[in-house]
Amino acid sequence: MDHDGLFRAISVKRSFLCIGLDSDLEKIPPSLLKAKDPVLEFNKRIIDSTHSYAVAYKPNTAFYESMGPKGWHTLESTLDYIKTRYPGIFVIADAKRGDIGNTSKMYARAFFETMDFDAVTVAPYMGEDSVAPFLEYPGKWVILLALTSNRGADDFQYHNEEGLKLYEKVLRLSGNWGTIDNLMYVVGATRAAMLKDIRKIVPEHFLLVPGVGAQGGSLGDVAAYGLTDKCGLLVNSSRAILFADNTENFDRTAAEKAMEIQKEMESHLAAHKLI
Repeated sequence: MDHDGLFRAISVKRSFLCIGLDSDLEKIPPSLLKAKDPVLEFNKRIIDSTHSYAVAYKPNTAFYESMGPKGWHTLESTLDYIKTRYPGIFVIADAKRGDIGNTSKMYARAFFETMDFDAVTVAPYMGEDSVAPFLEYPGKWVILLALTSNRGADDFQYHNEEGLKLYEKVLRLSGNWGTIDNLMYVVGATRAAMLKDIRKIVPEHFLLVPGVGAQGGSLGDVAAYGLTDKCGLLVNSSRAILFADNTENFDRTAAEKAMEIQKEMESHLAAHKLI
């Protein structure tokens, strides 16, 4: 799926919602704990109830890696379920990988060959040669960490050298590593007002925006500062949808929450004459 393909999917669903499958075994409804694979069962019901409103899903691999080999099986099974039941939905491995070239090549093989993810999040700290192996796969995406929404982002990302903050240098340098068809950036919603300046550096690239919902980011601000003439945004919500209800009806509540966000997104898309 290229840049135009993502925009078509957004236009059809009138949504730029990405749902983060940060499926914590300790937080899923107790009624599922007797299932053979409780997290997989939870994921399936979340996906079945929300797929009409989401253009992307984003499993955070840490929640699966923490369970050992069984967790990797759950991750693969979740991916297969989405690809089989709902083809065309964009699936992101939120893995935040990034290492020397040979190691990154193996990471890329893991997520793009062994598993068929559409995109993987990558840390840029080790530079171009650590990112390049991921960009060698046609039709796959690198989502590069640029400006994150956590408190510790202040420790390094705002470091100013020669008039450029570190995250700005990441955006400027990496823009030549890929294209708008295979490279997007993570920009936290809690820094939404900064999207105006970020758009001056990367005016066309898609941005993956976490932090809306439980982390307090404003969808209105993200849309105001970040939308492009082809949307250019995937806005992620995880906990606010996944864990809105701990009863047997959790999937129904998740659908209601996802629909609320989709309706707000639809209004922003319409206001910007994108649908």
